[in-house]
Amino acid sequence: MGQIIGIDLGTTNSLSAVFLDGKPVLIPNAMGSFLTPSIVGVLDDGQLLVGSPAKELRVTRPERCASTFKRYMGTARVSTVAGKEYSSPELSSLVLKSLKHDAEEFLGEEVTEAVITVPAYFNDHQRKATRRAGEIAGLKVRRIINEPTAAALTYGFHDRDSDKKLIVIDLGGGTFDVTLMEIFEGTLEIISTAGESFLGGEDFTDRLVATVLNKLGKELEIAEVKHPLLVSRLRQECETAKCTLFHQDSTLIRVPDESGTYDDNSPKIKMTRENFAKVSTRLIDRLKKPIGKVLRDADCMPQEIDDVIFVGGATRMQIVNECVAEYFKKPPLSSINPDEVVGLGAAIQAALISDDAAVDDMVMTDVCPFTLGVETAKKFGQQVMDGYYVPVIHRNTTIPVSKEELFSTMYANQAEVNLKIFQGESRRVKDNLLLGELRITGIPPGPEGQPVQVRFTYDLNGILEVEAYVTGSGHKFQTVLTQHAQDLSTGELEDAVEKMQALKFYPRDDLRNQRLVLFCERMVGEISPMHREQLEMALDYFEHAMSSGEKEEFESAHERLLITLSTLGIDYEEEQESGPNDA
Repeated sequence: MGQIIGIDLGTTNSLSAVFLDGKPVLIPNAMGSFLTPSIVGVLDDGQLLVGSPAKELRVTRPERCASTFKRYMGTARVSTVAGKEYSSPELSSLVLKSLKHDAEEFLGEEVTEAVITVPAYFNDHQRKATRRAGEIAGLKVRRIINEPTAAALTYGFHDRDSDKKLIVIDLGGGTFDVTLMEIFEGTLEIISTAGESFLGGEDFTDRLVATVLNKLGKELEIAEVKHPLLVSRLRQECETAKCTLFHQDSTLIRVPDESGTYDDNSPKIKMTRENFAKVSTRLIDRLKKPIGKVLRDADCMPQEIDDVIFVGGATRMQIVNECVAEYFKKPPLSSINPDEVVGLGAAIQAALISDDAAVDDMVMTDVCPFTLGVETAKKFGQQVMDGYYVPVIHRNTTIPVSKEELFSTMYANQAEVNLKIFQGESRRVKDNLLLGELRITGIPPGPEGQPVQVRFTYDLNGILEVEAYVTGSGHKFQTVLTQHAQDLSTGELEDAVEKMQALKFYPRDDLRNQRLVLFCERMVGEISPMHREQLEMALDYFEHAMSSGEKEEFESAHERLLITLSTLGIDYEEEQESGPNDA
């Protein structure tokens, strides 16, 4: 089997790496650089350009180039390049194909498999589109891994004996991710993650461009249409100015004429770090929201974080450094090149998949970055309103996981239910993402409120198995959603689903638990009224825990119920030994 390469498919730049001789190694491209600009261009003769040549072409022929298309993965948006329309997966596949070719040149063998990184907050459609791009490029995508997770793998690989809580701030060219995790005894445990798919270094560059144009009495959106060469040249100048402000207090921005050319009389506008910070205030404020969300989800305070790790080239901006340092009251770390750390981590993930001996002492857990649930209806008096969303697996739940929720029919003699499965955080399903449907039939006649158990099981490959169990009929219905794992073979998919069965926990089917519930229900009617509420609360918690499918929660509830019985002077085991008729 050939090498599995790791690929950081970025908004601005992409790169690849491979695990060789016990460590991750970056792969140079044809230009001798590790970074390949994520830009595609087409020459007049139809020749395709990818990377640095396309970046040069974009300055003089912007209409023949496409960039920042990663932002539109999973959408219907197309880019027109030299009069031809391309989808984002098609454009991304050209970048991936270039990286694949560079890897084959470097390794001297064919490359057919890859681990590809995506922003942690990419939704199902965006991840699916990334897999599709890999397929078009001729790659079997073995795993889609979150970019901050990949970065943490790199740090964890080099510091696997540490015991610390760290947060990864990943600000790339077009996306922003925040992930909180713990490293202990060679284990890297993801705790919570959040982010924004439309926030990155390109936005800071655009703020500079808009500021300069505003001084000239022009608006960016209008100028891009009327004077594309002016804007493309100015954007290049502003990108250079932004990078200069990494290490200088001020710089001069040259302004081209409407044809995009400079001369000795071209105006120059001074930009200081202070001015840059002022025009970027709203962008900096947007950085703080995902950071706060991650900490809240993890029930963690900023002072509890041991290390803050910077990932992505845009973190080199002084204003970002100051914002994060002020938030956590400590300087961020970037001991590993922020542009390269994600690609290196993707290679380490590839080594984990290949069972490389150099990583056999490493264990990684990840989380589901978004909530998974179903559509339900609610009754308001006599009116029934549908379109509400009930989570089954909450965001930032450690995966693989299996969880269960109890639902019920809305009407008397309701014979079937069309279960719609969604992904998202909104209260209403119209604002979430539809993943699939499962039709449940054969519900026995009866009053409204007939119970239907719904179980979600989700694994690291992105496979979601949905089961529905009709209590009254004993019928079980199942569907497997493989949006993240469409390139798995039938055998691999069957094997993954079989492994998922071990995650499932069905305490309500255990006769001993059923017997305990019946015993407690009998005791509720026999004990003193002043103790009834105490026992009922413990019993309600136990029944809820049985339905949740959470083993730790069930064990806690089971122990609590037995302690409650003991506190009330009821010895459950003695009662069972004396026989069911000796109450």
